Amino acid sequence: MRRRAVVRPRSIVTLGDVARIVTEDHLQDRLKKLPLHHVTDNDGNLLLIDMLQVVKAIREAEQGMIIETFGEPHVLLEISPAGEVKPRRVVLVLAWLLLFFGSGMAMLNFHADVNMPAVQRRITELITGTSKSHPWLFQIPYSIGVGMGMLLFFNRLLRKRLNDEPNPLEVEMFMYQENVNHYVITEEYRKKHENRAGGDGG
Repeated sequence: MRRRAVVRPRSIVTLGDVARIVTEDHLQDRLKKLPLHHVTDNDGNLLLIDMLQVVKAIREAEQGMIIETFGEPHVLLEISPAGEVKPRRVVLVLAWLLLFFGSGMAMLNFHADVNMPAVQRRITELITGTSKSHPWLFQIPYSIGVGMGMLLFFNRLLRKRLNDEPNPLEVEMFMYQENVNHYVITEEYRKKHENRAGGDGG
């Protein structure tokens, strides 16, 4: 079972969309086209297909087949008209500008809070023995060092990674996505349980 997949609205979700299949060649093509769910407008933009639904569909289509399952017990389907999730460039540019100026203001406020100019003047005076209002020999390397430190922290030089280790932002984004998936899956299971209970009661 895949962790996540993207399907189009009002399409038919097949086994090939949600899982990788290992079987004989003459069965593989047939199983890939096995329908599991017809996407409707009531499904919203996220849909959950679980392993029980997959096993039930296979057993109904191919009686007597031995099924072994691996990986995730469910797959989360994202319903998108384009059939894939594309980044919105306007939102990306606005977010980049917000982060750029926001982080710049945060650094300026930090330097103002700790009175960084006075600290730099004092350090320069201790090293050189003379007091300067603008200690360029300290401020220029310090500014370059801040930029280099950010590059090392985020493990990126433009589009190129410095090494294979994920940076803290990627780890946080991964954890955020995992938490969102867990919440959505829990909510979808709750809705299915309520629908079944309502159907049994009716």
